[in-house]
Amino acid sequence: RLTKSGKIKKRSARRGHLLGKMSRKAKRKLRQSSYVAGVDAKKIRRLLPYG
Repeated sequence: RLTKSGKIKKRSARRGHLLGKMSRKAKRKLRQSSYVAGVDAKKIRRLLPYG
């Protein structure tokens, strides 16, 4: 997903399974989305349909 400023947002990794061993705080932090690093952004932008 592209933001208005052109950054690429992504969902946090490690959200699939085995969450029982993680602390509540760690799971809460994973809810937040983050941004793709600038190094990878160019490659990913090429793969996006309207990027």
